[in-house]
Amino acid sequence: MRNITLSAVSAIAFLAFAGVSHAEDLVFTLKNGTNSVLTNFYTSPVGVNEWEDDVFGKQVLNPGESMDITIGDGRDVCKYDMKFEFEEGSNLDTTTDTQNLCEMGSYTIHE
Repeated sequence: MRNITLSAVSAIAFLAFAGVSHAEDLVFTLKNGTNSVLTNFYTSPVGVNEWEDDVFGKQVLNPGESMDITIGDGRDVCKYDMKFEFEEGSNLDTTTDTQNLCEMGSYTIHE
C-alpha cells in the first residue's frame, strides 16, 4: 500500500510540474532595408516605459544585411516596442515601431 501511495504522490508532482509554463525566447530575422548602417536596436515590451539594453551590443547591421535576433528576456509577452538608431551622419532619424514578435519570422526596417 505504501508503494501505491508513493507512486500516486510522484505522479501528481510530475503532472503539476509538467503544467508549469516557461517563457520561450522570441527569435526573428532583422533585415536592414535602408542605405545606412543600423548601429543600435532596442526593444521593450509594450507598457514598459524604458528601453532595454541594445540588442546589437558591439555589432552593427550594414545596409542590405540581415541578422538573427533572439530576445531571451524570460517574459511571456509578444508585443514589443522597437527603436532603431543609425550611424552618425546618416540622413535617417531614429525610428520606432511596435510589433507582435511572436507572429513574425522577419522584420525589415525601411527608409
